[in-house]
Amino acid sequence: MANINFVPDDYVQNNESRRTNLIYLVLFGVVMIALCSSFMTIKIRQRACAIKEKLVTTKMSQIQEAIKQFEELQSKRGAMMRTALMTAELLEPVPRSVLLASLTNNLPHGVSLLKLSLVQKEPKQTSRVAPTSKYRAAQAKKAAAAKDKVSREKLLETHIDIEGLAPNNLQVWDYIKRLSNSSLLDNVALVESKEHKVEDSTTLRRFKLTAMLRKNVHLTKEDVKRIRDRAENTIWNF
Repeated sequence: MANINFVPDDYVQNNESRRTNLIYLVLFGVVMIALCSSFMTIKIRQRACAIKEKLVTTKMSQIQEAIKQFEELQSKRGAMMRTALMTAELLEPVPRSVLLASLTNNLPHGVSLLKLSLVQKEPKQTSRVAPTSKYRAAQAKKAAAAKDKVSREKLLETHIDIEGLAPNNLQVWDYIKRLSNSSLLDNVALVESKEHKVEDSTTLRRFKLTAMLRKNVHLTKEDVKRIRDRAENTIWNF
C-alpha cells in the first residue's frame, strides 16, 4: 500500500526555511556573544595594563626622586668632607704622627717619653684701654669687626704636655734645648724634674715639659717624609 503525504509541499518548505533561519540566528547569537566576550576581555586587559603602567610610572618617578635625593646627599657629603678636611687642616696643621716623630727625633741618648697630650685652647684676651675719642672708638669697632671675621679655628693654640724619663738633668736640659730649636715648637718650658726609681732600684729623673705648636706652620711633603723617615731610624734607649 503506497504512502500518501497529505502535507502540502509549501508547508514543508516553510518549516525547513524557519528551521534554517533559527539555526542561523542561534549561530549569529553565539558569534556575537563570543565577540562581546572577546571585546570585554580585551577591555579588561587594557584596563589592567593601564593600571600596571600607572603603577610602574609612579614607581619610576619615586625611584627618580630617590636617585635625585641620593645624588644631593652625595654632593652634600662631598661638601661636608671638603669642609671637614679644611677644618682639620685649620685645627691640626701638623699631623700628630709628624709631631710625635719630631719629639722622638730630638730625644737625647737615654731619654724616653712616657706621656704626651695635646690640648687646643683659645688664646687669652688681652685687656685693652677704652678709647677716649669718637674716632678711636670707631677705629676700635672696625678692628673688632674685622677680627670677628677671622675663623676661630685659626686662633686656637695647641698646648703640648710632655712627660718622660732621663738619666740626669743634663739630658733634660739638652732635650729642652733641642725642642726650642725645633721649627714646630715654641715656648718650651720645664714644669717639674724629680727623682724616680725603677724596679731595679735605678734612679732616674722624671720630667714634665710644656710647649706650644708654632702658629702658621706649613710642612711640605718632603718635610713630613724626612721627619717620619728619621723617626723610623731612631733608637729609643730606656
